[in-house]
Amino acid sequence: MTSSIELLYLIIFTGILAVAYSYLLSGQILASSAGNEKMREIAGAIQIGAKAYLNRQYKTIAIVGLIVLIIVTYFFNILVGIGYFIGAALSGIAGYVGMLISVQANVRTAEASRKSLQSGLTIAFKSGAITGLLVAGLALLSIAIYYLILVNLNSESRDIINALVALGFGASLISIFARLGGGIFTKGADVGADLVGKVEAGIPEDDPRNPAVIADNVGDNVGDCAGMAADLFETYAVTIVATMVLASIFFPDISNMMVYPLAIGGSCIITSIIGTWFVRLGNSKNIMNALYKGFIATAVLSLLILYPLTNATLGLNENYSYSNITFSGFDLYICSVIGLVITGLIIWITEYYTGTNFRPVKSVAKSSTTGHGTNVIQGLAISMEATAVPALIIVVGIISTYNFAGLFGIAIAVTSMLALTGMVVALDAYGPVTDNAGGIAEMSKLPKNVRKTTDALDAVGNTTKAVTKGYAIGSAGLGALVLFAAYTEDIKYYSMDKTSSLYQMEVSFDLSNPYVVIGLLIGGLLPYLFGSMGMQAVGRAGGAVVVEVRRQFKKIPGIMKGKRKPDYGRLVDLLTKAAIKEMITPSLLPVLSPIVLYIIILLIAGKVAALAALGAMLLGVIVTGLFVAISMTAGGGAWDNAKKYIEDGNFGGKGSEAHKAAVTGDTVGDPYKDTAGPAVNPMIKITNIVALLLLSIIAH
Repeated sequence: MTSSIELLYLIIFTGILAVAYSYLLSGQILASSAGNEKMREIAGAIQIGAKAYLNRQYKTIAIVGLIVLIIVTYFFNILVGIGYFIGAALSGIAGYVGMLISVQANVRTAEASRKSLQSGLTIAFKSGAITGLLVAGLALLSIAIYYLILVNLNSESRDIINALVALGFGASLISIFARLGGGIFTKGADVGADLVGKVEAGIPEDDPRNPAVIADNVGDNVGDCAGMAADLFETYAVTIVATMVLASIFFPDISNMMVYPLAIGGSCIITSIIGTWFVRLGNSKNIMNALYKGFIATAVLSLLILYPLTNATLGLNENYSYSNITFSGFDLYICSVIGLVITGLIIWITEYYTGTNFRPVKSVAKSSTTGHGTNVIQGLAISMEATAVPALIIVVGIISTYNFAGLFGIAIAVTSMLALTGMVVALDAYGPVTDNAGGIAEMSKLPKNVRKTTDALDAVGNTTKAVTKGYAIGSAGLGALVLFAAYTEDIKYYSMDKTSSLYQMEVSFDLSNPYVVIGLLIGGLLPYLFGSMGMQAVGRAGGAVVVEVRRQFKKIPGIMKGKRKPDYGRLVDLLTKAAIKEMITPSLLPVLSPIVLYIIILLIAGKVAALAALGAMLLGVIVTGLFVAISMTAGGGAWDNAKKYIEDGNFGGKGSEAHKAAVTGDTVGDPYKDTAGPAVNPMIKITNIVALLLLSIIAH
């Protein structure tokens, strides 16, 4: 078997390879044509708006982040503080760089679409691949390099674990701000632009006469690109760290077991790079199939490479045991295969509920023919129905992997799911690029055939964004389950440590304990409360946009005749201020809730009851959070594509009564799928990570 140090150097090499390949692709994109002067002018306005928003957002986040850094360093030590800083900084960088590439690629995708569908697809997908591989590469590098440094410093085992958990905490904190703030911005713009532009003024979605149109395009980049990049960076990092925590508890003397999850991530970076070469249009010119070729190639190659990797790292025939569970290296390989299968199934079922070719979206579109109310009713019904099959897939995954290798088997399955992050984020980041490309084509008055090409690319982008959100949520739910397992195993570990304040303390999660029930209920309400805050924030921001767009239509009468330009900058600035103001309170909810609950129960019933309530709270957050997030993202995607299905000429087409009803449904679905739903993902994990760090403080 290969030594853990040798493996770490190979893993670091794969992370560097991901970053280098991203740099190569970015050079190819920037070398392509950015179109005519009008296209460059519009793209420039989007770039300026996106940079202005993220710069202001990151300054706000930095203030909160610095305060948290001081607190973490005070309660632990400088190594833990550095871990937190690394996670926060690289999560922010992944999102920011992804946004920079996205706003450069949108205009180039529009220009490439003049040539052919394949040319437009190539530019859009390459830009997505840059973001995807940067996310996976930077996340892997951050954990592998810092772990190597900590080992070389001969740090204590618990110090290493705390430092890595803090790294995940830093990534999660940035992620929740980026996800929520970006979501509020993008959906505030989208809702306002649709309600006044489409419904009241009767003008197309990307019509340059709409004052909110630039803000809408800016929002695509700061929400769907930067937000998703930060989101999956933290999911990737947190899952690997949680698996390493379990490895350190179950196998304290087997260093290769700690490195194995990192090795899975490194090998799948190689397969993701190879997978990007398979994205090609066939004779059918089916864009979704072209993108799926890349994903399927990556998944199949990962199945193949994980076999020799497991043999080299752990030995396929070697037996391992913990807590009366015995398994072999081959059993762990099977668990990783199950993780890849779960990924494919969740992506497939999410496409079914959000794709225009299937029953759910068609049913929402048909319901629009009888009015706004029936559209909303059917959309809500589909959003609830969409939770059933993913939950069953996850249940089967948990049962099967647990039977092979216990809790550690579940952790390895989730790690292999997240190992495909590079390719999955590529599919997601493709979406905002094609959306913006269509907007630029419309505003630049490019020929109709160009807009037809960008519309075809964008229609698929809508589905890929929904699919990747489903993937992110499914993996986040399982990842949080691994974090919960780490919490319960940590309690057992500290109860046997004579130097710990929890020595010989028995914490039970028996449902007959009222404090466990209290924890479950409090945890269960958090995703609903958090989702409500996000939805209301979008409502307020969207309302402000509606008022401003109406004002400009009234005060600048030449807008509708195309004689005067709207004040685009005013809308961007308005939304920037609103999004940053609105994101603070809900983002702090999952950070403070575990601490507040623990302190209150501690004062009422003591430490044992408080730890039991805290653990139950984590489980409550995971269960309801998973359903809330899946319901919102799938339902929102169905509403959005139902509108697009009607716009394609079905049920009366654009301007019909059915279309107006579908716009209403899409307006409800926008904050569902792009703000509240996706933001529940980091919210679930940050609650669990705060609990893990809090437990470590309590135990010493």
